[in-house]
Amino acid sequence: MATYVQQNQSRRMAIFGLIVGFHILLGYALVSGLARKVVEVVAPPLVTDIIEEIKPEDKPPPPPPPQIERPPVQVPPPDVVIDIPMESSTTAISNVTDRPVPVAAPPAPVVVARSPAKIGRMPSSEDYYPAASKRAEEQGTVTVKVCVDAKGKIIGNPTVVTSSGFERLDEGGVKLARAGRYQPGTAGGQPQDESCVSFRVKFEIK
Repeated sequence: MATYVQQNQSRRMAIFGLIVGFHILLGYALVSGLARKVVEVVAPPLVTDIIEEIKPEDKPPPPPPPQIERPPVQVPPPDVVIDIPMESSTTAISNVTDRPVPVAAPPAPVVVARSPAKIGRMPSSEDYYPAASKRAEEQGTVTVKVCVDAKGKIIGNPTVVTSSGFERLDEGGVKLARAGRYQPGTAGGQPQDESCVSFRVKFEIK
C-alpha cells in the first residue's frame, strides 16, 4: 500500500514538472522571438487579387439625323406699281361706289307752347306802404314771386326774390302780392297745375 502511494506521488510530480517546463519554454520562446516565427509559419499567406478596372464599352455614335428634303421655295413675282391718273381713278371709284341710301330724318319733337302765370289785378303799393317805414323814410323795391294752380289760386305763400333792404318793406310787398288776382299759365292751350310769376313792388315816398 505504501509503494502504490509513492508511485502515485512520483507520477504527479513528473506531470507537474512537465507543465512547469512547458511554461518556461513558452516564456523563453516569446522573449527570443521564436513565437513570432511560429506565428509566421502557422499564419497562412495573404493572397491579394488584383482586380482590373472594367472600362465601359464605348457606345457606337448615334446615326446622323435623316436629311429632310425641303421643297423649293417659290418666290412670288415682284409687285408692279402702275401710276393711274387721278381722273381715271375717280371715275372708276364713282362707278363702283353704291349710292347712299337716304336716311329718313327723325320726326321733330313736338313743341308745346307754354306761358307763365299772369297778373289779373294788383292793388296799389301805396295801400301796403308801412307807416313806420314812411316815418323812417324807408324806400326801396322788392321782387316777389307768386305761384298759382290751374284755377289761379295762390299756392303756399309768396316769396321774396330780391329784398328792398328793409324788412318792413319786404313784408309789405308780400302782403300786396297775397291780395292780388292771377291767371294760371297754359301749356298747349290748357291751364297748368302750377305756374309762377315774379314782379317788382316799389315803395317810394311822394
